[in-house]
Amino acid sequence: MNKRTVEAIGADDNPLFGDAIGEGPPVLLLHGGGQTRYAWEKTASHLAENGYRAFTFDMRGHGDSAWVTKAGYSFHDYARDAAVLADWLTEETGRMPIGVGASLGGLSMIGAEDEQHRFAAIALVDIVPRMRQDGAQRIISFMTAAAEEGFPDLEAAADAISAYMPHRSKPKSLGGLRKNMRQHDDGRWRWHWDPVFASGGERSIMAEAPKHLLRFDEAIERLQLPVLLVRGMSSELVGEEEARDAASRLPNGRYVDIEQAGHMIVGDRNDAFTEALLSFLGDVQP
Repeated sequence: MNKRTVEAIGADDNPLFGDAIGEGPPVLLLHGGGQTRYAWEKTASHLAENGYRAFTFDMRGHGDSAWVTKAGYSFHDYARDAAVLADWLTEETGRMPIGVGASLGGLSMIGAEDEQHRFAAIALVDIVPRMRQDGAQRIISFMTAAAEEGFPDLEAAADAISAYMPHRSKPKSLGGLRKNMRQHDDGRWRWHWDPVFASGGERSIMAEAPKHLLRFDEAIERLQLPVLLVRGMSSELVGEEEARDAASRLPNGRYVDIEQAGHMIVGDRNDAFTEALLSFLGDVQP
């Protein structure tokens, strides 16, 4: 099935690049912080095979999408981009998209202004506004540990990932990892995102984070559209208590646990995740 590159313009005139595959109802997939659109590659292919048109975008400052030099990377900035992408897809396809957001991608969707009239439904992948702070700090610490210095080669980066996620087998091929990294002029490999994103500064994801997360938490209770909340049972970011609390406050929500999966559900158990997602899509978009 043919895949094509697409481009949209974000809320701050920032170019956003993605891929589109398949034909049918549009599904917008947004990755988590520090990832790229390639995190969705298998899921997008399965969606296309099942009659959906999957759009996977690199979020601002990630992958092929532009780094912003004056605007920022706050939760609010990502929510503004999510709103723009939803509007762009509605115009492109003639239908409101179903949103699928992992971690930061999910928060961006529920934080999008007037999200009720921008998405037909939303799937939140291992994310709730009331997340575990110790888990969030562990993720940020891993992301920033070698953000500036980088790695001498892809093998060293793979070793670092394996140490961080010992439950996941180290891949035999480094092709997938290559898509999430850049080799700089000094020969070293660095993550494929702007270091400012996780720097902790006034333009970073942490800028006014408590205020934005509170606003997203309040948004949960007004989401009348269908919402699927998927949690990895071994997630360090979303505990069962936090997930069930969020699910109970969703007016039209459902909740699924994925066994043998951590925060990176899509990579840990793509089969089980995709099965749960397709079941949800079949109910909301028969």
